[in-house]
Amino acid sequence: MSENEISKIILGKAIEVHRTLGPGLLESAYQECLYYELINEGLTVEKEKALPIVYKEIKLDHGYRIDLLIENKVVIELKTVEFLTDVHTAQILTYMKLGNYKLGLLLNFNVKLLKEGIKRFIL
Repeated sequence: MSENEISKIILGKAIEVHRTLGPGLLESAYQECLYYELINEGLTVEKEKALPIVYKEIKLDHGYRIDLLIENKVVIELKTVEFLTDVHTAQILTYMKLGNYKLGLLLNFNVKLLKEGIKRFIL
């Protein structure tokens, strides 16, 4: 399955979660519900995937954690903030670069309509 096919499934399920729960919950609630939906779709989903940082000869095992990694291809970073900022963009781009992933979705669930809280990134 291509990254684009996977992202269509992810976005459909994220919209379903948002329509059901609405805005205003903690990020962890949306993460668990989206994880549940994607697993039930038959996708391989890793939650809180550790992403080590390698600097020269040093490997830092506790570098970062990807909220959800789908099919080892698509990075999902979840937020529940008033506005997405450049820091959030930098965060997902860093995850994508460090893990050599081509597609990332930054999803902010603290919006009236989820389509207003979706940012797609391609490397």
